[in-house]
Amino acid sequence: MSKKKFKEQKQKKQKNEGTSLRQAILSFFDESPGVSYNFKQLARQIGPKNKAANKDLFTLLDELESAGKIRQLADGSFASTKKSETLEGVVDHVNPRFAYINTGGDTDVYVRDRDLGTALHGDTVRISLLSKRMGEKPEGKVEEIVKRNRTRFVGRLEMSPNRFAFVVPDFKKIYQDFFIYQENVGEAKNNDKVLFEVTRWGDGDKSPEAKVIEILGKTGENEAEIHSIMAEFDLPFRFPEKVLDESEKIEDKITNEEIKKRRDFRDVLTFTIDPEDAKDFDDALSFKVLDNGLFEIGVHIADVTHYVIPGTTLDEDAYDRATSVYLVDRTVPMLPERLSNGLCSLRPNETKLTFAAVFEMDSKGRVQNEWFGRTVIHSDHRFSYEGAQEVIESGEGKFAKEIKILNDLALKLRKERFTRGAVNFETTEVKFKLDEKGKPLAVVQKIRKDAHKLIEEFMLLANKAVATFVYKLKKGGDKNTFVYRTHDYPNPEKVSDFALFAKQFGHTLHTEEAAVSRSLNKLMDEIEGKPEQGVLQSLAVRAMSKAKYTTDPKGHFGLAFDHYTHFTSPIRRYPDMMVHRLLQHYLENGKPVSKTDYESKCIHSSEREKRAADAERASIKYKQVEFMSLAEDKLYAGLITGVTDFGIFVEIIETKCEGMVRMADMKDDFYEYDEKNYRVIGRRRKKIYRLGDEVEVRVKKTDVDRRTMDLIFESVPGEFRDEEDRPAPRSSRPAPRSGRPAPKRKRG
Repeated sequence: MSKKKFKEQKQKKQKNEGTSLRQAILSFFDESPGVSYNFKQLARQIGPKNKAANKDLFTLLDELESAGKIRQLADGSFASTKKSETLEGVVDHVNPRFAYINTGGDTDVYVRDRDLGTALHGDTVRISLLSKRMGEKPEGKVEEIVKRNRTRFVGRLEMSPNRFAFVVPDFKKIYQDFFIYQENVGEAKNNDKVLFEVTRWGDGDKSPEAKVIEILGKTGENEAEIHSIMAEFDLPFRFPEKVLDESEKIEDKITNEEIKKRRDFRDVLTFTIDPEDAKDFDDALSFKVLDNGLFEIGVHIADVTHYVIPGTTLDEDAYDRATSVYLVDRTVPMLPERLSNGLCSLRPNETKLTFAAVFEMDSKGRVQNEWFGRTVIHSDHRFSYEGAQEVIESGEGKFAKEIKILNDLALKLRKERFTRGAVNFETTEVKFKLDEKGKPLAVVQKIRKDAHKLIEEFMLLANKAVATFVYKLKKGGDKNTFVYRTHDYPNPEKVSDFALFAKQFGHTLHTEEAAVSRSLNKLMDEIEGKPEQGVLQSLAVRAMSKAKYTTDPKGHFGLAFDHYTHFTSPIRRYPDMMVHRLLQHYLENGKPVSKTDYESKCIHSSEREKRAADAERASIKYKQVEFMSLAEDKLYAGLITGVTDFGIFVEIIETKCEGMVRMADMKDDFYEYDEKNYRVIGRRRKKIYRLGDEVEVRVKKTDVDRRTMDLIFESVPGEFRDEEDRPAPRSSRPAPRSGRPAPKRKRG
């Protein structure tokens, strides 16, 4: 072969190799838009390793950059110029390794911890989608923080002798600690529970920096821990001065002119029935036998909207709070005390302004006539639930005859509801007996008796009647915008899964939409008093849809009502205030109001309701863990209430406190998770732990700070797990660098 020909072939080969390498580079970048790589990474992934060929890689990267195919970043790495698909969503930081981004679509996007940047749980972010292999779920990378969920958190301060501190956040879904310089610690001391604010978001190997805003107390003390929960859920610690000033300036005198505008019930027998320790009484019942033999029963509700006027700071603050929050040792009220416990509270022997639904009923509990409007009452007596129950059971005492009639009517209303398909869920609730410092002395189960159900049925009747009345009103053919409380039919897939699980205990559940409610009630009756009652009730509740506020006039599945609202608790729920205003507006022949405006308010109220429920659960969990930390070391009988791939949740029957037996502590075998059947199975001995099983456990460790309790099953002789199966110990904290990037400290 001639030299010329050899040279031509060599050039052709080099050109082909160059084209091939060029295409490989472009394909590699196109598969990962939004991801950058340095030269070494590219050489390792797609480039040849000899130095001569690496020169070609350098040359090709320069050419591709000049052609606008790739771009070189400030740190020298390269990235594609091709725009990747971007989505916006909210971060759900599941564990230290990864998060999901809820984009509102059918599938959440998986994001590795390293690709989250500085995003924290709850932040709204914009993400780019990374390439995925066939069948894999979408994976993304955070490109931008659109909106921070919050910048203030609560945590435990850990002081260093080197004049700096870290604060360990209480919130379980934040997996890194925050660095605080000495000048930003203030008067806080080691192990203080503090409210802190982020001053600089970390990046790369830098921790986020913060400063102490408020000292809540020593970790473990009741006041500090409850304040921690309030701060964790962004609950207000106090009312703004302007709100308190407005409430104090409200005129408390009820004028004759105001009374003349209302239907007067001051001479009609009226009383309240509330918990023994209640301070705000927002509902009362009036009772009268009419000449025609019918019973006139008035459901009178505190007329909060007479005092709280739209556009005032007081109203704006109530809207922002949207609901009172009932923590284990205190109430975080929606309204200042002057209103909630004073002006609006239907206290005995005081004239009060109310909004009422008044019913004329026959002895069978059928409503013959109804009336809605503003009233004035003078309550004759304040019953506690216990006092009213004693009258019901003995048939003796104050207003015994009237209470018996009301109870009989309530029982008929209840029976009618269940005949129509209402679902009967009687879940167990607990409360605590506390000493003067908030230490739990005992756990007590709340028991609902006829006195509770009496009030409940008349409140349900009023709520249903108001919603139905407004729904049927028409203005020129247009439906009136209103605030409804709706509850959708359960998800068919969830119901089917629940039915399969119930079948394991020998119970049958019909899953057809028309039969679900009655079949559920039959199941609840069958399991009453049986070991599986608690777990099946809990799973049934989880299978149900969540109730919400909306302007869409849909029905309420759980109550079997075509239309339902919240009218009866305006002292503690803002939606009830909206309902009062809208009802009065339509009673005065007002035109339909903006649906868009009220739907936005409904969404806000539903979100605040969820926040309140989460905070209430957290406070109960705190007291449960604290109570068990003080309990004696002994074996407890428990029920398995949850099964996961990392542990088994067990509720101790005696105290209703829930903890976890971690897989790492089940050393008698290698247990594998069977998600479909809610169980774990030992690989060698085939021992099974399933949802609903009765077990015996001992408390291994309680962590009041984190509100967690580790349990262990009674030890079984056997082999220990391999070392590689043990959880890795938490790494020690690195010393701070010189200068001012703060060290990164991740937890997991």
